[in-house]
Amino acid sequence: MAMRLAYRRAARQRRASMRTGRERLAFNLGEGTVPSRTVVEAAIAAGAKPTFATAPRAEPREWGYLGLLAFTAVLLLRPQDQIAGLKDVPIAEICAICGLAPMLLHRFANRLPMFRVTPELLGLMLFGCVIVGTAPFSVWPGGALEVFTGSYVKILLVFVLMMNTLTTPKRLEQLTWLILLCCGYIAAFAVFNYVRGIRLVEGGRLAGPVGGLFGNPNDLALNMVTFMPFAAVVALGRHQSAVRRLISIVITALMLAVVVFTKSRGGAVGLVLMLVSLVLLGRKVRPGFGVIAVIGVLAATPFMPQSFWTRMASIFNEEVDKRDFTGSSEARRVLLTEGIETFMDRPFTGVGAGQFKNYNPPQRKERWRETHNVLIQVAAETGVVGLMLFSFLIIRGAVAAVGTRRMLVRSQKRRGSDPLRLVMSESDRRSLYAHTVAITAGLIGWFVCAIFASVAYSWTFYYLLALIVAARELTKDRIAAGRALEAEANTARSVA
Repeated sequence: MAMRLAYRRAARQRRASMRTGRERLAFNLGEGTVPSRTVVEAAIAAGAKPTFATAPRAEPREWGYLGLLAFTAVLLLRPQDQIAGLKDVPIAEICAICGLAPMLLHRFANRLPMFRVTPELLGLMLFGCVIVGTAPFSVWPGGALEVFTGSYVKILLVFVLMMNTLTTPKRLEQLTWLILLCCGYIAAFAVFNYVRGIRLVEGGRLAGPVGGLFGNPNDLALNMVTFMPFAAVVALGRHQSAVRRLISIVITALMLAVVVFTKSRGGAVGLVLMLVSLVLLGRKVRPGFGVIAVIGVLAATPFMPQSFWTRMASIFNEEVDKRDFTGSSEARRVLLTEGIETFMDRPFTGVGAGQFKNYNPPQRKERWRETHNVLIQVAAETGVVGLMLFSFLIIRGAVAAVGTRRMLVRSQKRRGSDPLRLVMSESDRRSLYAHTVAITAGLIGWFVCAIFASVAYSWTFYYLLALIVAARELTKDRIAAGRALEAEANTARSVA
């Protein structure tokens, strides 16, 4: 009789604990959020009734995720640049609304927090506040506000959408695969243009086949360098299908060709450092990863045109750059100096987001041009607070990528138990680890390229940051859910 009463009391306590922890586990009010469907099976096996966090319908509605996929495809492919009838149709905005509206309505109807809050999201919000707060002191307040309303608000909303829909390793993999396919299409289109002699600027440099992220040669090279690690990891991974690996090999080769054809010096430096980081990290994805990558690069080297090497040599010789090219090396050096001087003149307010090119005091030599350095751009345009917040976001991204890899490895090495085993398959764990390796190399490549570009309000970095943080959050969620299930199983065994 006493044993029966104790068992009933323990069962009531478990049900009460599951009810009170439902929202905490589901929406990041505590340790974790939505785990995968395998949690349901583990919970049932442990004799516990699935909670909201472990139910099959716990993930956000499909419409939000589908809206994110559609927005990403439109953002990268820009069909409005190729189809005249779509030029005045705000396709990207429509896709974003189709993703955000169902997600927010679902949460509002269920009296749930409207979105997941992370330090990175708070940093983004505060950076947006700085953009708005410094606008009244700008050389053109209306232009600074346009940067916020026309670009940054959209970045912020899509970041929220990504954080609240990328809740499984499968979704994370699908989105990165979509990005790869879109970049592969852009790369193939660009190479085709280069062969035909179309869209060439500045003495044979390849410009993007579409506008937006891929418009000018430097931006085109930056994006190829940033997303190339994803293609390389899939191409050299052992656990992907043969078809995916073949497609990824082709995409990697096309991306490498595009970087070469743009003759972007910043892109070339970013490519080298990205490849070095990928070789160092990739050996944990597959033994011999670095050797294969190095052999691939060496095999491609003889096919690089002589004009590429000549332009790369001008990095160290301004006279060669002036004689054979546009003299942009000297101009960039002058712009860096002018950007620092602008920051020193206006250390707290800057000249307004996106307004450095419109700031033309009498002593300025390179007028109507950007700083061509992302950190100096932020400092000159938003002041010291903006620089601190933007640097915070970059550092948080790097720390999150390293932290996710460590969580995946440490969980597997735990003595006695592995909480991720209950809520994540081994293939998902491998996929997530490979994702963090690729995105770390991509972040390094982006940062090096951004040292030579004004891309503080461009989409690339914020997509990278969201992919990094989403991977960290879902890993934390699964570990928390796995530990909760372990505790439930231990309680059931002790009662029995």
